[in-house]
Parts: sequence; C-alpha cells; structure tokens
Amino acid sequence: MSRYDPSVIEPRWQEAWDEAQAFAAVRDPSRPKYYVLEMFPYPSGRIHMGHVRNYTMGDVVARTKAAQGYSVLHPMGWDAFGMPAENAAMERGGHPKDWTHGNIADMKAQMKPLGLSIDWSRELATCDPEYYGQQQAMFLDMMEAGLVYRKAAVVNWDPVDMTVLANEQVIDGKGWRSGAAVERRELVQWFFKISDYSEELLAALDGLKDWPEKVRLMQANWIGKSRGLQFAFETVGAPAGFESLEVYTTRPDTLLGASFAAISPDHPLARALEGDPAVAEFVAKCRRGGTSAEEIETAEKIGYDTGIRVRHPLDPAWELPVWIANFILMDYGTGAIFGCPGHDQRDFDFATKYGLPIKAVFVAEGAEDAALAEAFVPMKSEKVHYVRGFAGAEVQTGDEGVAAAIAHAEAKGYGKGVTKFRLRDWGISRQRYWGCPIPVVHCPTCGVVPEKKENLPVELPYDVSFDKPGNPLDRHPTWRDVPCPACGAAAKRETDTMDTFVDSSWYYARFTAPRATTPTVAAEADYWMNVDQYIGGIEHAILHLLYSRFFARAMHKTGHLPAKAVEPFSALFTQGMVTHEIYKTTDTQGRPVYHLPEDVVRSESGATLKDGTRVEVIPSAKMSKSKKNVVDPMHIIASFGADTARWFVMSDSPPERDVEWTSAGAEAAHKHLARVWALCSRIGEMPADHVGQGDDALRRATAKAIDEVTKGIEGFAFNKAIASLYAFTNTIAKANASTPVMKEAIRTLAQLTSPMTPHIAESIWSYQGGEGLCAKAPWPKADPALLIDDTVVLPIQINGKRRAEIGVPKDMAIPEIEKIALTNEDVLKFLAGQPVKKIIVVPGRIINVVV
Repeated sequence: MSRYDPSVIEPRWQEAWDEAQAFAAVRDPSRPKYYVLEMFPYPSGRIHMGHVRNYTMGDVVARTKAAQGYSVLHPMGWDAFGMPAENAAMERGGHPKDWTHGNIADMKAQMKPLGLSIDWSRELATCDPEYYGQQQAMFLDMMEAGLVYRKAAVVNWDPVDMTVLANEQVIDGKGWRSGAAVERRELVQWFFKISDYSEELLAALDGLKDWPEKVRLMQANWIGKSRGLQFAFETVGAPAGFESLEVYTTRPDTLLGASFAAISPDHPLARALEGDPAVAEFVAKCRRGGTSAEEIETAEKIGYDTGIRVRHPLDPAWELPVWIANFILMDYGTGAIFGCPGHDQRDFDFATKYGLPIKAVFVAEGAEDAALAEAFVPMKSEKVHYVRGFAGAEVQTGDEGVAAAIAHAEAKGYGKGVTKFRLRDWGISRQRYWGCPIPVVHCPTCGVVPEKKENLPVELPYDVSFDKPGNPLDRHPTWRDVPCPACGAAAKRETDTMDTFVDSSWYYARFTAPRATTPTVAAEADYWMNVDQYIGGIEHAILHLLYSRFFARAMHKTGHLPAKAVEPFSALFTQGMVTHEIYKTTDTQGRPVYHLPEDVVRSESGATLKDGTRVEVIPSAKMSKSKKNVVDPMHIIASFGADTARWFVMSDSPPERDVEWTSAGAEAAHKHLARVWALCSRIGEMPADHVGQGDDALRRATAKAIDEVTKGIEGFAFNKAIASLYAFTNTIAKANASTPVMKEAIRTLAQLTSPMTPHIAESIWSYQGGEGLCAKAPWPKADPALLIDDTVVLPIQINGKRRAEIGVPKDMAIPEIEKIALTNEDVLKFLAGQPVKKIIVVPGRIINVVV
C-alpha cells in the first residue's frame, strides 16, 4: 500500500458508494427497518464542526444498522424559510429564494466530502412548493377538523419594519433589526389548537423512555399542569358589565393573606378603563415592554390603582384594591390575580413598592408568627404551620392546604377546583414574505374561505420588492387580489405566512415519501415511521419537539399518519457542543479583536499571531462567528481528511457532553489512522504461510473488540467504542498470529471502524480481500465461546504491597499457583533471597506472600 493519503482515497470511495447507490432507502417488508434522523439544518451558507459532530453521530448509527441487516432510512433536508433570508435580501439586494438555494448548494457541497450515508434522492427543502404545498393541504384538513382558528392576540409589533417579532427578536425592548421601540399590539392571528392536547402530550411523556429525562422534564414544565381554585370577586365601583372579577390561583391556601387584586394591562376591564388618559398612558407604557413570561418576570414591577375595589369572598366587609400591573399575563389563568405578598416574591416586591399590607398565612414549622422580611415560598410538599388556614390541623403540607382551601370554597359555594395548563395555543401568523402562505381567502361576503386543494400550492410570487418596510405580499395586488373560491366575487388572499416551526414539525413524515402528491403515502409512512433515533441539540427540547408531537397527532387525526406515529420519535439523543479556545488581542482604542485559530501560532511560550503579536487565550467556549473561535471543517478535511474529523469528534468525549476541538487532538487522530494504514500494509505483506504463536489470543481479542464496539455504538457511547478500537489496534500490532488470523483481525478492524471512518475502512477491506464494499458487508458477530475468559489475573502482594501479577487458568490448583507465583521474576527480585514465611492464595482474587 502507498502512503495514507485521504485526498486520494476519500473521493474514490464516495464515488463508489454513489455508483452502487449504497445508501438508497428501500421499503422491504422482509427486513426490519431503522429510521435515523438528525435535526435538519438552516441553510446559512456554511457548515461548522457542530454539524460534523451531529451528522457523524447519525451516520455511525445508520451505517451500523445497515450492516446489521436493517433497511435504513437516513435522509437530509433544509429548514429553509425564515427571516434571515428576507433580511439578507433587504441588506444585500437579491431575492430570498436565490440566497437560500445558493446556500443550500454550498452547504451540500461541504457535507458531501464527509462521506455521510445519506439517501440524497430524498433531499427536500421546506421552501420548495412541492413541500409547502402539501403543508397547505394539511392546513386545510386541520381547519376542517377544528384544529385551526383565528382570534385577536397581543403580539410584539415593530412599527418600523411593520412586522410581528418573536420574543427572541426583542432586545432591550427594541426590534433586533430596526432598533425601534417594540409595541404590544393586538392583531388577528391564526392558531393551532395544541392546548386541546395538553393532557395527552403531558401523559405521553412517561412513555418516552428513550428520551433524556431533562427534555421530558422541560416539556412537562412547559405544558404546566396545575390544580387550583377558580372564583369570582364581587366588584365595587367597576363599570357596568364588570360586576365580578374572575380569578384563578394555584395557591388558594393563601387567600386569607390577600392584600390586593391585580389585572393584566390587556384585561377587558383595563381596556374599559382606557377612556381615562392616566389609565391609557399606563397601559401604553406596559405595552412597550416585552410579552414573554421571562421578560415580564424580570422587569420592574409597576402598577396603577384603578380605584375599583373587590370584596373578599370570606368577608364582604374586607375590600381589596384593584390594580393594573405589568407582571400579569392575560394568556394564563384569567388575566387577574389576588396578591398575597407574604408568599409570592413578585407580590412582595409590588406590595413593598406601593405600601400594601403583607400578611403571613403560614410560617416554617416550629416558627413564630412574625413579620416577613421577604416572601416565604416553600415547596408545596413541605410542612408548614398555618396561622390563617382552612383546615383544623395547623401543621400540614402546602398540598394539603391547597386541597383544604378548594374543599372549603366548594362547600361554601364561592369557587370550584379547576385543572389548568400553562400551554397556550400555537400562534403561527407571521407578517413576512419568506414563509409558507396560509391558504385562505378573505371574501367580503363569505368571510374566511379555504382555498381549493386543486389550486395548491399557493406559491409565493417571485416579483417582490424589499425596498419598503413590511410584508411585500401586502403590496402585490396581482397575487393578493383573487376571486373568492366559494362565490367568485373579488376577494383577497391571506398575506400572513406560517411560523417556520410549522415547516419543521412534519418533515420527518415527508421524508418517507418526499415526492408524493399527497403529504404522505400510507404504505411508506406505515413502514418507515416512527423515527427510531432522532439526534439534535438541547435548544430544541421544548418548542420544536413539542410542536412536532402535536403535529403528528394532528396528522393522524386528518389521516396522514398511522396511530403508532402520534409519538414520532421513539428515541431522542441530545448531543453536546463543539468548543474551542478564543484568541483575543485589543486595538488602539482598547476594543477586543478576535482571531481565527488558523491565524494563531501556539508554542510552549504561549500564543502569538504570525507576525509575533502576543495573543490572550480565553478558555474554550461554544464556537461562535463573533468570537472567531470557529474551525472550518473544509480546512480540516483539506489538511487531514474527513475520517480524521469524524474520528476526533466521536473519540474525545461522551457524545452528550461538549467536546473541545484542538489542533493537537486532530493531529493525534490523523496519526492513529496513518498507523492503522501502516499496520494494514504490514499484514498485507506477510507470507501466506506464516505461522504464529498467538492465534487463539488474537481470535479472543477480535471477539472482545466486536462485542465492546457493538455495545458502545448501540449505547451511544461512541467514545468507549473508539477506546476499544484503539486497544484492538494495539493488540493486532503486537500480535504474532498466523497470516489468515491476522488478516481476519484487520478486516474486522476495518468493519468495526467503518461507521466512524468509512473511507479508510473501505481501503483496508479492499486491500485485505474483503468481498464487495465494506459499507455493504454484514456486521461481524462475536463467537460467544471466545468471549468466555478461562483465565484470571491475580495480583501478588509481598508484605501487603502489590509487587506483581500473574495470569493463570481459573481452575488451576492452589499448589500450582504458589509455584508460579514464587518463580515470577518480579517476585524473586523483591524477595531478594529472604525466606517466605507464608503464602496465601485467595482463588480468583489475590496472592499474599509474607516474608
């Protein structure tokens, strides 16, 4: 064999795989199937090492399962709609479609050299009309099934860009692109009725045994099931129509500590009071704040006393002031609360600021009833001493106190126990161009009319302009103005497009039949679903995965998925990040300047730029373009080859943890592969009739390697599998077995490394006489008899200190073990002629020598 040269062997084998269609997914009812999927990427234009790690993990699983006899589906696509493409069009000129497809072409060209076992014939992009047209068809089916509706909702509105912003796009109260102060505005929006499935989505989490516990907990908290009390205060001095104020609370046991009531700025009562300029000004101020629960929770608590009062349900003479408060959310509970400052920190902060009473309802068990310096908020499971409680027992848990309060309210008739969920319906309207058009028409006579399916897809017009703020679809009369599908009168298309989470909520199902003229094909979906192994980042633990779980249920209800697929991902793995050191200097104004790793020279004396300028090295962190601590996979492939990059990202850390990319680590991985290459060459040059002394030992080592690597891959312990491969490589290198056994061992090494380093594995397999492609060869199986270890290693202690060890058959007699121990060279050296007083052999465990 020639010198190890990845630039030669890697393209050769990629071409061979393509010619053989080695990774084409074929529905074969005679074989078990396996569907492995990595979360598809947004086409930003460049892949990074995080992509390499994510896709290599999926590839290791896909290649192993294919070798084990499964019919494997391992597809790839692009999450291609969204604001970045539209922003690029505004900032650089051009068109979002051209920018997106150009990026897809670039990223695909970067991914192909990695040698991934992807069925590229199933490639899809969510911005392709054949994809989003089927999404529109499902939208219409979901409308018919009662899963879609419109209502007015409060949103973040950018008055300059004239668009709704997600909470993440509001930075310090301003639009992330325009810098304009964001307003809270009420707009009519489209919603999916995900809340109808709250109980089911929560209960089904218990069955997702192969999901990370952390992800299941995050989803459970987001769904947020709670048991509480719903009741109504009688109002005093409120406008007509507001004779009562409905409240929901999860802590009714604190009702006797109430000191005020508060309503959301978006509550109907607050709106009714906006005729007062002072109220209108305060509400406007609140609406200039964020809309997310996190933003509202951390914002300064401010309020406005309306002058209205409510009567406490337990004492009509006990009146509480009604405030409008910025920390009350309209979309949770009823949009109104009673404040108990003694046992809620935000209520405490609010009451302290405005001089409202603070009463303790309970104190710590054994404590005195005393004034509170801060809110006392124990877990509901903790026992406390109730000083104003609803049950006879003064010491009880919070859960018991809540149950007693609900029972009291129901017995007295002023309230009832209610179960609620935090999960709100999914608002999907986006006032932008680059998204899936919502397929409805607004008719002055007929109202909202679904588009006819035969008219789908409703395609985005190409001839749009981004020279003005706002949604270009609103300014496109030939696209916007259409006849009503029902009556034929002049009507207008819906110009909102769908949230991109919709696009990514069903792509896994589309991959089963990506060219179909229906969203799915029953036979294909029934065979391939569910996704057996889903791989992606923890940042998608809530919204993407929760929306996908809902969408699968909606697809089943509308006939597009089988019942078994309502939980679409059987197993989930969330991988760690790839990190790197950050290199920084400062400019003449003292501002930080960051440098790419390839521009930095490391030595024993530290780090410098190539011109000798000293560089500050900041500890490893997530790769970031802004910090320039990114490693270009193309640079690594050009320098070391794809197999080196794949080996390194799999070997250095458990896959669920972060891995730090270092140039030294990459070089070490490359040297190991070159060593394997040289070992293959040496074995290939062995005489065919060479007879060695270690056939049995090497066969046992081979069986052990098969067993350990298989378990490592199947248990997602890729680093452990690679550790076993390092050990097996060393064993082969030291072995002196006969030529056929050596060749068998090196071929097995090729098969076991093929999922991680497929190119070098193919070369070794071919050179050593393997039949066909290594990628298509059956996975090796360990002979169970060779996994039974009939020897045991016994440590030898001399006067209590370990000095040596010996390997002996498990069934060897004790006198024979004593003889071998006392003739061991290391033992003789430490004895130095001293007489042995006693030797104690503990079978299978240890030998003690006393001198």
